Amino acid sequence: MSSGNGITDADGHPVRIAVTPATPGEDPASAPRIGIRLTPSAGELVWSCTPEAARELAAELLRAAEETENAPAGRPVTVEAGRLRRGDVRAGDRAMTVESARTDGSTVHVTWKSGAGRSWTQAYAADAAITLKRRLPEGR
Repeated sequence: MSSGNGITDADGHPVRIAVTPATPGEDPASAPRIGIRLTPSAGELVWSCTPEAARELAAELLRAAEETENAPAGRPVTVEAGRLRRGDVRAGDRAMTVESARTDGSTVHVTWKSGAGRSWTQAYAADAAITLKRRLPEGR
């Protein structure tokens, strides 16, 4: 990862991160490791972990990213069904994210994905008002 990755230290300075397979220790029977090197403005941190721990960290980071992205915005926004984009999150009790939206004449077929990972498709009139909890920026 480069310094343009959006990761910063507590003072807002960019932190470069390098994640690599770590060289095994001198003991050939030692478990494989993942190397993690953080280079903030004041020094360097070097960690290592097992592949299993790296997967757990990745899962926790993904969960936190999704939770942050799915957090309610200041107020919901309403868009026409024909203007839905992948990643838009529907307002409601449960997380529903747009996987895809396909227009067929005056009908829009929206494939939603639940927080539990289930997917389904619903048809809407292209001008139907859909209230979103979160809208991704253009081009994402």
